[in-house]
Amino acid sequence: MNAHTRPTPREAEMRATCGPAHALVGGEKPAVGKAGSADTGETTGWWGRTRRYARYGLFSASGLFMIWAPVMAYLGHAPLRYTSSFSLILPGAGGQVSVNLSGIGQASSAAASPFMGTQVSPTVTYKRLMGADRIVLAAAKRSGADRRVFGTPRIKLVDETSLILVEMTGDRPDDAQAFSTALLSSFLAELDRLRADEVERREVSARSTIAEYEAEVGSIRDQITELQLSSGLVSVDHYDDLVAGAATLEQKVKDTEAAMRRLAIQVESMHAALGIDAERAAMTLRLQADTEYQMLAKTMGTYAAKLAAARGKYGERHPDLIAIRDAHRGAKARLYPRAIEVTGYSRPEIDRWIDMDPSGERGTLLAGLVTKTADRDGLAAEHASLVRALKDHRARATNLIAATARLDDLNRDYQIAEAVFSSALARTDTGRADIYASYPLVQILEDPSLPEAPSSPKRLLAVAAGVGASLCLAVALLLAWVRRPIIDRLAGMTASAEQ
Repeated sequence: MNAHTRPTPREAEMRATCGPAHALVGGEKPAVGKAGSADTGETTGWWGRTRRYARYGLFSASGLFMIWAPVMAYLGHAPLRYTSSFSLILPGAGGQVSVNLSGIGQASSAAASPFMGTQVSPTVTYKRLMGADRIVLAAAKRSGADRRVFGTPRIKLVDETSLILVEMTGDRPDDAQAFSTALLSSFLAELDRLRADEVERREVSARSTIAEYEAEVGSIRDQITELQLSSGLVSVDHYDDLVAGAATLEQKVKDTEAAMRRLAIQVESMHAALGIDAERAAMTLRLQADTEYQMLAKTMGTYAAKLAAARGKYGERHPDLIAIRDAHRGAKARLYPRAIEVTGYSRPEIDRWIDMDPSGERGTLLAGLVTKTADRDGLAAEHASLVRALKDHRARATNLIAATARLDDLNRDYQIAEAVFSSALARTDTGRADIYASYPLVQILEDPSLPEAPSSPKRLLAVAAGVGASLCLAVALLLAWVRRPIIDRLAGMTASAEQ
């Protein structure tokens, strides 16, 4: 097809519907005026799009109205009902009791499972019993509601399980939960009443024998208590802890002795290097920490520096030198009394043992000597305490050997007596498991629930249906909207293939 080929009826329809952009196939271009735009396509395309928008808007509004009007009517006028549920379960196995003490003995007993028989199903029996008028009337009376208001429970049995699901409805959440609670209480009370005769006929008393076993257990327990009070030994493990504590203390004593030797060597080395012991080193540090002494020492140092400078300038009888020397002597005269007051030493002792102005590395060494001497003395005191504790532990462990052996024997006798006593109790208690032969044991798997939302009307389901229908409508309108470009593209492809 060339530029002068006459358009087919299909192409003419495309020009009228979709405007100049889709009017031609195979390279045709619309006529363009002086302004460079189509003469007629712009006006025709705008009007067609406007009519199409209006048509699709009308279809959308109508469809949404037809979808959501019934939904809103249902949600606005349907009465609210609340559902409370609870579930019961019947144990699949029979009641079983077992007492087993390693190396002593074992006692066990088991009751038959209620599901072993094939003639009677306990879940069906309980379903009929729970729906009986007697229980429903008792539940309505218990909840304080009228029988017609109370309603009828909906009971469901789950296949291949022993579950019983029960639902009760009410106008309010509290009413629904109260109805479920009343029904459950009435059902359990009726079961207890039905079992009462069986309990009285089947229970076999063995109290005299159990009393003898109990007395024997109590006697051994009294002997153990008396031995614990007299010896102070709580258990055999207590004795083991005592022996282990002695071993731990012995190791601590060895570690402390090693640390003491190490610190003693360090103290002796520092003492030899400094030529002063820890006491005098502490006095030196104490003197240096005194504020008044430091001020006097600073003053004396200042005058000493001035005196040295003056001697370089003046003679010995120069007035300025004499004044500075007298001031230096006065400061020194005030310094020594303060040092004597702080340290308690005499002036010769101060001159011999005390550094008047320790500084730099020597001051650090003096502080280290004092610290390590204090650590050594502390370890010595700790070592003495550990040695005393070790002696006490060893003596106590030796004294408790006989008591430990006796306590071990009594504990073994007590375990045996308690096993016999427990076995007797187990046989007595498990003998009463047959009370569930006619009316099996039932347990509450879920308590009556308090509904948080009404069960009717089903708002979420109604809204979901409305949303789903709206989505279907939207998809349909979308497909209708895009059908023309798709058809045009297919027509163009067909025309190109024909060329």
